[in-house]
Order: sequence, then structure tokens, then C-alpha cells
Amino acid sequence: MRWQGRRGSANIEDRRRMGAGRAGGLGLGGVVLVLLVGYFFGIDVTPLLNGNGLPGGGAIQSDVELTEADQRAAEFVSVTLADTEEIWTRIFRDELGATYEPATLVLFKQVTQSPCGNASGATGPFYCPLDKKVYLDTDFFATLSQRMGASGDFAAAYVVAHEVAHHVQDELGILGKTTALRQQSSEAESNAISVMVELQADCFSGLWARHAHETFGTLEKGDIAEAMNAAEKIGDDTLMRNAGRRPMPDSFTHGTSEQRQRWFAAGFESGSLQACDTFSAANL
Repeated sequence: MRWQGRRGSANIEDRRRMGAGRAGGLGLGGVVLVLLVGYFFGIDVTPLLNGNGLPGGGAIQSDVELTEADQRAAEFVSVTLADTEEIWTRIFRDELGATYEPATLVLFKQVTQSPCGNASGATGPFYCPLDKKVYLDTDFFATLSQRMGASGDFAAAYVVAHEVAHHVQDELGILGKTTALRQQSSEAESNAISVMVELQADCFSGLWARHAHETFGTLEKGDIAEAMNAAEKIGDDTLMRNAGRRPMPDSFTHGTSEQRQRWFAAGFESGSLQACDTFSAANL
């Protein structure tokens, strides 16, 4: 992926050097969020649950050392975020006649607070609609590559683009409507709605990738394969098998590996928002 030498985003909140302090309580909803995200990303969440995120938990580690890899990752995230800002501003203007308000991306190390519960390396990246911020521990890129088998710059860019896509859904009013629907639905119906939301975010990621390449010449040989591999590694069925569990479709919340790959490809190949209507699709 060609990203060096381009502007970075001004919408980065860098908390990686934050001093010591006590992590606030997650509450029941936050604990559930940590467990679910940890499970579906296949990451060990016990360090968070054993004191760093529950009421009365331990202090956030101070004097965090930032390595050369940390700095490079931060620069990469900043440029990728700037690319999403430019692309989505143009799409909103040209296709919707609307104004896109960019998200803020919070970089942190180990643990930080969010209105959606404490963020940690155990939770993986996520978007919090309560403050319209994406939370990302750059150590997750190492996890993505080393533990999940999804290496490469563009695999990491896909992760950033997917979380920004949830902000796009929030800007479009989709996230609010689907959240309300899920609260009124059975567990199976709620999960099915969640899958539609996640697959649309994958499609939006593919849409961004196409426009980014056309605008910046971003893609190199093998980049799309990296994104497709990442989509395969984080499919619900693949994660469940890797966790030693039998895939249970009613419990899926993000979509199968095949679905995630196919919807990313749909966005990339079409370059149009209309191709990403997972809610009206006859076949997810």
C-alpha cells in the first residue's frame, strides 16, 4: 500500500502517553461488550477483566514507551484516516448532496476510557457512537498479523476503514435506526440486524478502497488480497472454528468469512453507495 508522503489527519486524539490513573468501571454492558468483542476477534480479554476494567480495577500503566513500530503505526493510521475523510467528504457531496462530519480517532496503549466502556487492546478497534470516536490500540495491528494471520498494510487499512464506515453509518442515520430495532427484537433477530450492519461496513470499506486508489494511487499488487484475507480471518464462522466451537449461524453478529469478502468486493467493484444496501439484499 502506498501511503507515505501524504497528509495526516488532524482528527487524531493521541492518548498513548497518558499518565497513571484509575480505569473507570465498565458496568454490566461494558463487560458484555468486552467479552463479545474479545470472543469474535479471538483475543484474550482476561487482562482487562482481571482488574483493569472492572469497578475498583487497577491503575492505567504510566510511562508508556512508544517504539519505532508504534510511531510508524500512528503515522499510518493518521494518513489512512485522512484518506477516509477526503473520500467520504466527496461521496457525501457528490452522491448525497450532504456534508460529511469526520470522526475522531483515539490512539491509545493498553487501556483508556470511552462512553461505550473501557477500551483496551483486548477489545480490538471499535466505534463508539456516543462520542463519535474510533478507538484503536496500535498493538492490534501486531495481533492482526501475528495471531490472526492477516498481515500487510492494506489489511490494517481495511480495519481502520471498517470502523470509520460505522461512523459513516452513524452520519447517515443507519446506526441509530438499527440500534433501536435491535433493542425491540429477539436475540436471533438482533444478531441478524447486526450482521447486516457489519456487512454494510465491509461494503463501505471496499467502496473507500476503490475511491482511494483512483484518487491517490493507493493500491499495490496483492493489497486487495490482503484485505480479502483479513475479511476471511474475522468471519464469525472462522473465528468460532478457531476457538474450537461449532459455528452457530443464529449467533453470528458480523457475518461469515465468505459474506465479509463478498460485500467488501461489492463495494470495491461498484464504487457506489447503492451497491451497499445490505438491508434490502435478497441474499446476504
